[in-house]
Amino acid sequence: MKYTKYTKYTKYIRSWFSSFFICLTALFCCLPLAHSGDSNTLVVGLNPEYRPLVYKEGRKLTGIEPATAKELGQLLKKTIEFKEYPWVELIPALENGDIDVIMSGMSITTERSRRINFTQAYLEIGQMAIIRKSDIGRLSQPRSMFKAGMRIGIELGTTGEQYIREYAAEAEVKPYQNPGDGLAALHDNEIDYFVHDAPTSWNLANDSDWPDLMALYAPLTRESIAWAVNKNNEALLDTLNEALNTLKASGMLNQIQYHWIPVKIEVER
Repeated sequence: MKYTKYTKYTKYIRSWFSSFFICLTALFCCLPLAHSGDSNTLVVGLNPEYRPLVYKEGRKLTGIEPATAKELGQLLKKTIEFKEYPWVELIPALENGDIDVIMSGMSITTERSRRINFTQAYLEIGQMAIIRKSDIGRLSQPRSMFKAGMRIGIELGTTGEQYIREYAAEAEVKPYQNPGDGLAALHDNEIDYFVHDAPTSWNLANDSDWPDLMALYAPLTRESIAWAVNKNNEALLDTLNEALNTLKASGMLNQIQYHWIPVKIEVER
C-alpha cells in the first residue's frame, strides 16, 4: 500500500511540473524575440525622412539621431546597426523584436506610451506650419489657419496629424507619406500649408530647393522627443537613460544638436 501511495503521489508531482513547464514555455513564446541574439549589437530603427533629425546624403545616414547613435555605441561598447522603415512601421518593428530601439525623432504621446516605453526626453520641439511666402499676410493670424475649407497637409501617423484633426476639424486634411511630398504639394498650391516638427520644418523650409516656402516662427504645440524601447525590455531602458545622462553631462548631446540646429526654437510652456 505504501508503494502504491508513493506512486500516485509521484505521478501527481510529475503531472504538476509538466503543466507548469508547459505554461512557462507558452509564456516565453509570447514574448518578442531578440532581433539576432547578438548582445554586442544594438539595432536602431529609423525613418530617414526627418531632416535634420535623420536623413540621407547620398546613401549615407546623417543627422542628429545617427550622430548620437554613434556616440551611444562608443559609450556602451556596442556595434550600431541601422534598419530603415516607413514611419508607420517603426513601432510594429519594435513590438515584434526586429529592432532594439527607435531613434527617429519620435514624440512622446500617451497613445504611443501604451505600446512602447520612452526614455527621458532629449529634445523639446513643437509642430510648425510651413507656408508659401506669398501667403504670409493671409495666414499670419492663428484663427485664419483653422477655418473651414482650409487645405492642410500632414504626414500620416505623426503628432502633427493628431493636432490638426483635433483643432481644425472643419478644414480639409490632406495626408502625405513623408515631408518631401507635403512640401511639393505646398509648392504646387495643392494645400494652403503643411504641418511638421519644428526643427524639420525650419530646416526644410530654408532649403535651397524650396525658396518660395517659409516656416511660421511660433510652434503650434509643445512636444518632447525621446528614444523608444519594447515594453518588455526594462534593462535596455535603464541603460539608455543612463547613457543619455552621460551624454548630457558631457555636453556631447548639446554639441550634436547645435551642429544640425544652429538656432533655438522657442516652445511656449
